[in-house]
Amino acid sequence: MENPSPIPSAPWPRFLRDVFLCSLGAYGGPEAHLGIFTEQMVVRGKYLDEADLIELTALCSILPGPSSTQTIVAIGYRTGGPLLALLTMLVWALPVLVVMTALSFLYRILAGRGISPDVLRYIGPMAVGFIILAAYRIGRKVVRDIPTAALMLFGAITTYFLRAPWIFPLVLLIGGAVGIATAPEKDIWNRVRLAPPWPYLGLFALFALGGIALAELTDHRLLHLFENFYRYGYLVFGGGQVVVPVMHSELVQVREYLTNEEFLTGYGLVQGLPGPMFSFAAYAGGLAARDGSTLFQILGAAIGGIGIFLPGLLLIYFVYPVWENLKNIRAVRISLRGINAVAGGLIAIAAVILMQASGLRPDNLAVTALTVLLLASRKIPAPLLVAAALAAGFVL
Repeated sequence: MENPSPIPSAPWPRFLRDVFLCSLGAYGGPEAHLGIFTEQMVVRGKYLDEADLIELTALCSILPGPSSTQTIVAIGYRTGGPLLALLTMLVWALPVLVVMTALSFLYRILAGRGISPDVLRYIGPMAVGFIILAAYRIGRKVVRDIPTAALMLFGAITTYFLRAPWIFPLVLLIGGAVGIATAPEKDIWNRVRLAPPWPYLGLFALFALGGIALAELTDHRLLHLFENFYRYGYLVFGGGQVVVPVMHSELVQVREYLTNEEFLTGYGLVQGLPGPMFSFAAYAGGLAARDGSTLFQILGAAIGGIGIFLPGLLLIYFVYPVWENLKNIRAVRISLRGINAVAGGLIAIAAVILMQASGLRPDNLAVTALTVLLLASRKIPAPLLVAAALAAGFVL
């Protein structure tokens, strides 16, 4: 079977504008990013429906790399093929990468001014509102019967108590296996013809093995940085919260490219910026290369950003066309019932986790409730909600 053709109905400029709007409103990590994807890509843009989005989210949760970035890149691939997927990656990640590169130069100025994190205190509660509405909309799609309801509950409870990176792909695979085991259909393992785009997997392996070899053969700082950040990009499952401890161990404790204070300052700054949290790599890469010229530091930041996002992009290029064909196997389609139900549980429990992290104060709960109401009305765009949350933090 041939790979599916891109969907031709969506004009690229409009789609990329909506990707940019997603990047402006995407605070709080992959769980909260899903809320803005649901609002902008499903409800407003109508590029796909909730079931398609949760399916792509489940697929990208199984893959290593930045899951929310891979999800929106997969939407770009679905809408316009590999070129639009690349443009989606650039529009989604480049703005915050540029900001984090600049912040790698401004650390001393920002620290000297003592910018208080309190001005960002309503961003978290606002992000909870996004994810609550997304969980409600998606839950209506994935819960079809008692088994799917049980799987959704299983996904929520398991990932609430076990938050290790390996648990997320494991519970999704368990959901798929249970979906197949409980299916009433017979003869579900029909054959289909697959044509995997092997060159993308070859490039993925070339960069991984080549980076390791060059890092062993030379002491050049930029080559070592590329190997480090590329490795972070393909070894970590989930969002930026997962990769940060790995980066801290190597960049601060082992190689001493950054001090602990510098690292934590950058991590705090990226929490207040929209877009993928993996953009923290540009800040860390810039500071790791600050011993050279200004150009050298900019190159370090660029290598950090490119290195950490490249493996996720190559994996989507390889997996997405195969995934589309694999779905024609009846067993795979059936497994999606269980996978989607479990993924719905992951999204629902994310609202609880984010709400706890934000603090259960009356003002936070009010911001969350107001966000849900305004989003449900479909009259207020997400960037305005973000601006209002920031303004409230400054004023109050």
